[in-house]
Amino acid sequence: MKQHLLLPLSFALACALSSAPALADQVKVYRCQGADGAVALRDTPCKPGQRQEVIEMTRPTDPPASPPGATAPAPTSAAPAPPPPREVVVYRTPPRPMYECTTEEGETYTSDNGDGNPRLVPLWSLGYRDRHSRGGLVPIGNTWIHDSCHQLPQAEVCARLRDRRYEIQRAYHSALQSERHALDKEQRGLDARLDNDCGAD
Repeated sequence: MKQHLLLPLSFALACALSSAPALADQVKVYRCQGADGAVALRDTPCKPGQRQEVIEMTRPTDPPASPPGATAPAPTSAAPAPPPPREVVVYRTPPRPMYECTTEEGETYTSDNGDGNPRLVPLWSLGYRDRHSRGGLVPIGNTWIHDSCHQLPQAEVCARLRDRRYEIQRAYHSALQSERHALDKEQRGLDARLDNDCGAD
């Protein structure tokens, strides 16, 4: 008779022991709210006067260890390489030509075009004759003439621009205030042209 009683007791004890770990995985969290509305989470009951709410949660556990010899997960594909930087090309304005012109009197000057300074002169000054007159040269009208010009090499252009900039700097200290404004404006134009046409220096 005693043997029949021991068997059910042993079975009940075994069932209780098997369920013990499951109960140990449950934890209680106390959500406490004070009179000012502030909320705090505790692992012990709330203080007197606080509103208490009990939340049962499952205790987090670490993932099971990988068995020996297990292969590591394949690495994720690397992010695509960034595109190569774009090449920025800066185009300069083509160098402006400079011409040296010579007047009829033999004087020279520089110009940005090869037209030469036009001037109106009487035709008789060029040697034209009136066929109907008895006396040789007579004025029979006027015409426009231009000075002869030729284009300078770019190296000569840059040299003359630098010479003019040096002349401006020398004249600036002795110039009147009204003259300095014009010199400043001319030098700014020279500096910009030297930077574009001659690479500055």
